[in-house]
Amino acid sequence: MTNIIGDFTPFYGQHCETTATGSLLNQIDMEFSEQMLFGLGEGLGFIFWNMKTMDFPFLGGRTKPEAVTRNIAKNLNLKLEVEETASSKKAWENVKNNIDRNIAVGVKLDCYHLDYFSKKVHFAGHYVAMYGYDEDFAYLVDTKQNGAKVKTSLKSLELARNEKGPMSSKNLSYTIHGINKDYNIKEAALAAIRNNAADYLNPPIKNIGYKGVLKTSYEIKKWFKNSKNIKRDFKTTALLMEKGGTGGALFRNLYRDFLKEVYELTDIVEIDEAYKIFAETADLWTRVSALLDKTGDTQDVEYINQASVMLADISKKEKSAMELLLKIYD
Repeated sequence: MTNIIGDFTPFYGQHCETTATGSLLNQIDMEFSEQMLFGLGEGLGFIFWNMKTMDFPFLGGRTKPEAVTRNIAKNLNLKLEVEETASSKKAWENVKNNIDRNIAVGVKLDCYHLDYFSKKVHFAGHYVAMYGYDEDFAYLVDTKQNGAKVKTSLKSLELARNEKGPMSSKNLSYTIHGINKDYNIKEAALAAIRNNAADYLNPPIKNIGYKGVLKTSYEIKKWFKNSKNIKRDFKTTALLMEKGGTGGALFRNLYRDFLKEVYELTDIVEIDEAYKIFAETADLWTRVSALLDKTGDTQDVEYINQASVMLADISKKEKSAMELLLKIYD
């Protein structure tokens, strides 16, 4: 019982979903930079998510899970096949059957259970590409910071895929197939920019998009005041934001570099101006993460107050950048 795709070429990325999906695209000879994949996936977003069932709030800096891959497929005229099941047995068959046909598979899971994760934090919106298995292990591609080409026991994979809780899915897996339709990368990128900007500027609720960043600027004060474990809450959040990439500078860095790449294709001035603004906010997000980490270390509210001011500034700047990008289509 061993099958490892021999000619598989991993995608080496920083963000889990673009790394997994990029690895699948490599299989059909479609190679892009990570920033282009993130941009084509209309990936930039923000959410402040707090539920009674959660230990502490979640700060997310991108659109919802699965949306990036769905948008990439839409904008590049690709066929995306997604499978979900409550059965662990059927879930294993879904990935095994594809790998047995030499088709790599994207897998969504909770990274808490993966053998190679040293920091045990539940996060069920994590993605890997699976390209092989043997009697004991699954062979995966994760982000560069998580080891790139890695392996985990089949049991840990089953637990990770079947985990319940926030952002979890029912053993979700997906494959991508070319459908022989031409695409124009310039047109695809501009369409993605328009869609992403419109979504970010028009959130359905106030904890999403630029309004969500602004809301976070005052919610973190309440969070600090009511927290039962300040060290855990804020150090873990800082770790997830900056190292895990959930809500920190990573997505702003990717979107900044996407805009630079599109500007080089189009020479559209507004794209260059928005690029410069996201370069600023990427730095600010890194500073916010550092302040949350210091909050955990010192339990001093002053760092929360500083982060609050920065978040309000980020909200204003990112709103102006997205408004600039929408001007292209006026």
